[in-house]
Amino acid sequence: MTTTTSVRHSATLDTPIGPLTVVATDAAVVEIHLPGAEGRDDPDARRASDVAVGVLAEALRQLEEYFAGERTEFDLPLAPEGTPFQQQAWEVLRTIPFGETTTYGEQARRLGDPKKSRAVGAANGRNPIPVVVPCHRVVGSDGRLTGYAGGLDTKAWLLAHEHRVRLMIATR
Repeated sequence: MTTTTSVRHSATLDTPIGPLTVVATDAAVVEIHLPGAEGRDDPDARRASDVAVGVLAEALRQLEEYFAGERTEFDLPLAPEGTPFQQQAWEVLRTIPFGETTTYGEQARRLGDPKKSRAVGAANGRNPIPVVVPCHRVVGSDGRLTGYAGGLDTKAWLLAHEHRVRLMIATR
């Protein structure tokens, strides 16, 4: 993941969880805004014209496939902005397999310090590219759903969707 200062373009995609706004430069996806998420507007992003092109168009296409149950992995250039610790936490998120969950404690262990589960939770809460960087796959130590920028109903929907898709793939 790299940082870029290029012009940002955005487009909104209607999904089963509500409208997602994807923000991208010519080089990478930089943000995805969930419905109901606070403080995620990008006033500098220019609305894409009639037809999104390049990275933005590819991100929209891959998200459509994900929500249709046709995609289990994203292959997009990403450039989220964050601290070095946040970047590391988000990289770990990208390794959680589709349809599986992990805990904040396990994510902290994978980062080298099992005592940093709260810091991991804070980093996940600042994940600027949800769904593609799947912070929804992280649950509490007891398996319960905890914090999600788009709300727990959205987190539950995403996890149930991935579970349904995995079952569908397994029965083919």
